[in-house]
Amino acid sequence: MVERATSFGSETGSYEKGRPEYPAEAVRWMLEAVPEGAAVVDIGAGTGKLTRAVRALGTVVTAVDPDPQMLATLREKTPGTEAVVGTAEALPLGDGSADAAVLGQAWHWVDPAAASAEIGRVVRPGGVLGLIWNVRDERSDWVRRLTAIMHGSPAEEMVASNAVRVAAPFGPLEQRRWEWTREMTRAELHAMASSRSYLITASDEERARVARGMDELFDELGLADGGTLAMPYVTAAYRATRD
Repeated sequence: MVERATSFGSETGSYEKGRPEYPAEAVRWMLEAVPEGAAVVDIGAGTGKLTRAVRALGTVVTAVDPDPQMLATLREKTPGTEAVVGTAEALPLGDGSADAAVLGQAWHWVDPAAASAEIGRVVRPGGVLGLIWNVRDERSDWVRRLTAIMHGSPAEEMVASNAVRVAAPFGPLEQRRWEWTREMTRAELHAMASSRSYLITASDEERARVARGMDELFDELGLADGGTLAMPYVTAAYRATRD
């Protein structure tokens, strides 16, 4: 699990191309209690997709990620953002130095109790912990078939089973969901698959098998070069207040 959690740096280009942005409405809801100019820590920031959405709210964001390669892309895509190596369980930040912390596509990789305690050290009392995931909506038959080809992920399993939990010093989680679609080309769909930890750490033979299976599905669906498929997404957002 640790190997998969820290594997993304080798596919930063695929991550940027294939992964969706976060709906602005969901990010605003997650940080509704956080004022403009507040200090927010984006943990597991990756290439900065959530960092950019949080910065758009007028906050000052510090990005934290265990992978220097991901942070290098973040600095390139999000100039002016402080970016430091660290994890949710070991943050290189001072006590009470943040008004909020957020994790996008990341809480499923952490130890919830240890991460809650460490984030609670950094976030001031009354501050916010926000968690957010974009997951494909598998009520669609072709999306279920795509997932069967690519393999499911820990994120999808956590959200689908309603297993998101935080611990002290944070209070109860509130949750909201948004449904939306993203038009994706064949190349973007392949990039999305290539950015997933299962494929990053898979053998060349397994990666080739998945690519073939995806192309067979796309051919069946009539996805031509230059055409798009409407990928249905559900964004699940959670927020909790620090005691």
